[in-house]
Amino acid sequence: MKTKQRVCVNRFSEINPGGKVPVVKFDGKWVPDSDVITQILEKKYTKPSLVTPAEYALVGSKIFASFVTFLKSKNASDGSEQALMSELSALEKHLKVHGPYVSGEKISAVDLSLAPKLYHLDVALRHFKKWNVPRNLTHVKQYMKLLFSRESFAKTVAKKKYLIAAWAPKVNP
Repeated sequence: MKTKQRVCVNRFSEINPGGKVPVVKFDGKWVPDSDVITQILEKKYTKPSLVTPAEYALVGSKIFASFVTFLKSKNASDGSEQALMSELSALEKHLKVHGPYVSGEKISAVDLSLAPKLYHLDVALRHFKKWNVPRNLTHVKQYMKLLFSRESFAKTVAKKKYLIAAWAPKVNP
């Protein structure tokens, strides 16, 4: 590793020992949790509002954990794929009624939280399991396309090769 890269990695490890991303500095303090970052941003910048209505706050909240379990699974019959499909199907039903975003026409914090999680799901499962979100989940697929095409997402998204490299040790320990 080049010296400059090593210094950056060491500096990152100093400010964020857990290695979680994203990480943002607010008022002199590093915050490494996307949900907390979203809450802080909502308080600091109230326009436009990104508040998710309380009744929709948990939509999609189990998708990432289900994705990780399925990604790490070595047993095709352990139910992890079905658990992920159940979570994605629940999101599909919700978006069909309330979409295109979780709370309707306007993007909210829950969408901003789900976007990177769905991107990791899409990239990692495609690469490691040759698995894609099924075509019949049309609202989920359209939702992902909508989220991934946002300028703010496109400007901040990690390159696929870095996500694959980050997930590789977890998939093949």
